[in-house]
Amino acid sequence: MGAMLMLSLASTSAQADTFTLNGINTGVTGTVNITQLSNNLLTVTIKNTSTGIVQGKITSIGFDLPGSAGPFTLVSSTNPNYRLVTDVAGNASGINRTFEIAMLTGPNFNGGGNPNRGIIEGASATFTISGNFTGFSQQQIASGMFLRFQDVNAGAGSDVARCAGCAPPPEVPEPATMVLLGTGLAGLAGAVRKRRNAAKME
Repeated sequence: MGAMLMLSLASTSAQADTFTLNGINTGVTGTVNITQLSNNLLTVTIKNTSTGIVQGKITSIGFDLPGSAGPFTLVSSTNPNYRLVTDVAGNASGINRTFEIAMLTGPNFNGGGNPNRGIIEGASATFTISGNFTGFSQQQIASGMFLRFQDVNAGAGSDVARCAGCAPPPEVPEPATMVLLGTGLAGLAGAVRKRRNAAKME
């Protein structure tokens, strides 16, 4: 029984949230799945989900992290065309950001190079980056990520996708918490009733 509980807890803690990033000006989309955020390592899988009417290739990935961290090193990448660069300016789609980290296939975040070197439609790539990520949550990392799309609809179009709805989901209280809350409210009501009765007797 104890071993089963430990296994259950281990699998829960290893769970990663999936965040959806949407194009600012077009319908391009991508997902971000953070599978590791510990021991000074960040492992993130990015999937290009622009496989419908609007399509495009992810040629740059920017990380606008809260505060300062680093230095950063690219430990591994399933797409060898990306390189890690720090302190990168990005003003595509008017986002006006300076990225602590950026994964680039071209000369800069905004574009350049062959779009087919990036993450093509329906494909994904996984990156492991070392650095000081202490105190960062998955939600903070995802909300600071921007995906640069080029070759949108097999043409000269481009866009940037961001995680506009990356607010953490509201916490659902556990049953035990609800019982404690109910008990506390009942106790508070009893104390108020006693005070009223005492005031009447005076």
